[in-house]
Amino acid sequence: MLILPAIDLYEGKAVRLLRGNYADMTVYSDAPTQVAERFAEAGATWVHMVDLAGARDGTTPNLAVVEAVAQAGRLRVEIGGGIRSAETVARYLDAGVSRVILGTAALTEPGFAADMAARYGEAIAVGVDLRDGKIAIRGWTETAETDAFAFCAEMEAVGVKTLIVTDIAKDGAMAGTNRGLYAELLRRTHMNLIASGGVSSLEDVRALRDLGVHGAIVGKAYYTGAVDLRAAIQVAMGKQQVSM
Repeated sequence: MLILPAIDLYEGKAVRLLRGNYADMTVYSDAPTQVAERFAEAGATWVHMVDLAGARDGTTPNLAVVEAVAQAGRLRVEIGGGIRSAETVARYLDAGVSRVILGTAALTEPGFAADMAARYGEAIAVGVDLRDGKIAIRGWTETAETDAFAFCAEMEAVGVKTLIVTDIAKDGAMAGTNRGLYAELLRRTHMNLIASGGVSSLEDVRALRDLGVHGAIVGKAYYTGAVDLRAAIQVAMGKQQVSM
């Protein structure tokens, strides 16, 4: 299993929100590129980046930061947040990003995810952010009525290979992951599933690894020191046992 440490971007800084609330923001670093460098030094091979302003507004205000991390060549970058056009997808891929995460547009623009998956293959992922079982869109500021499991099945049918699923209630709450949700998704689909939201201990990492998810995103737990990134990577690879 992959561990993908996270950098959420707002005004060029590395920040975290609590349950997607822009009014509850903590700034962890003014230098996201240095944070990415520390990830690489700890053994990470990927970094999960989200442009929070982009997610809310459908823009790319932090493109320069994302490009700097990608061009440094230490980490493969996946980026989400506000990617709602073919032009934006191309802009990020041209900047050196390895995987682009479609969110709102995958749900609201019929055919968009299928077109991007056909054009770019495994460089396209879809993010599914859930609040009380419903899909949240536009930076988690709106909620759609679409059934989440049906939507995931549709994404698989049109050729999307990677699904990044966040339980918003768990995001930043340091309360563990929604293992039942991921187990059900693994039962219903055959995609590369990346779990996001609530990883707060090495036990969470072990549990997700044992479920069989493809990857797990570690955010707040890294920044607060609750999870040592190097140890999490070792647990994810099955090279270290978790002390009970």
